[in-house]
Amino acid sequence: MARKKLKEHVIVLEWCKGCGICARFCPKQVLALGDSEKVRVVRPEECICCGMCELRCPDLCISIESEQAGGAVLT
Repeated sequence: MARKKLKEHVIVLEWCKGCGICARFCPKQVLALGDSEKVRVVRPEECICCGMCELRCPDLCISIESEQAGGAVLT
């Protein structure tokens, strides 16, 4: 199976309560809490599209859009 390639992190900031769980579970430290105490993407080039942030977010405010090698968009 081909490796997924990040297309975009979709974050609904209105839903984020700034708990930081997503950032703590990210194996590549892609996410961090910003000045507004909301999650933000700080190292998108390091994302491996593992989906841990999506799975662990209690507010369901993060989703990962990625592509397979053939260009198909996955969510």
